[in-house]
Amino acid sequence: MMNYLKKVGWKRIVMTVVGNVFIGLGIGIFRFAALGNDPYTAMNLSLAVCVGLSYPVFQILFNLCAFVVQLIWGRELIGIGTIVNAFFLGYIVDFFYHVLLLLPWAPVVLWQSVLVVCIGVMICSFGLSLYQTSHVGVAPYDALSLITRKKLPKIPYFWHRMFDDALAALISFMSTGFTNIGIGSLVSAFGLGPVIHFFDKHFSEKLLKDVESK
Repeated sequence: MMNYLKKVGWKRIVMTVVGNVFIGLGIGIFRFAALGNDPYTAMNLSLAVCVGLSYPVFQILFNLCAFVVQLIWGRELIGIGTIVNAFFLGYIVDFFYHVLLLLPWAPVVLWQSVLVVCIGVMICSFGLSLYQTSHVGVAPYDALSLITRKKLPKIPYFWHRMFDDALAALISFMSTGFTNIGIGSLVSAFGLGPVIHFFDKHFSEKLLKDVESK
């Protein structure tokens, strides 16, 4: 373990931990806006209600199942980032969500909720940029589309990811209807990519070059 940490470097680890904190805050903001969550979060929230478990606990159980697939067919995608995301992200989301509920203000009209969702997109994208750029392991859910792309390389990655997200959204809808699926789900599906690319280019990649040059 110590050899792995030395090889990876503590600065990459800090990037993935901080990235997951921002991801958790962003998802918490999505939940606070109540306009729908990203498909993966929506699925876990809906299924957690159906089976009577808390969201963080159910997400860990799902990640453990997906991790088996990752361990068999995507072992090269496993790292410290996998552990942080799989076991702690749900609790980070829950923490920020309940903190936000304590605020004296909450969105009550559509434009306010959309504004909150946009803030969530920015924060979540920043976190995802840090987390992905650090290259120290992929979350089990994210690994699924990477694994299927490796098995079916003629199909572009975009379609592998879209299939996984569409399936997650469908499972959420079949479990609890539109409770966790809505405008926010569409915004996260199509809005995260361009904003993540912006942060990659203008912050995360530059940060990684700076820390590795020292």
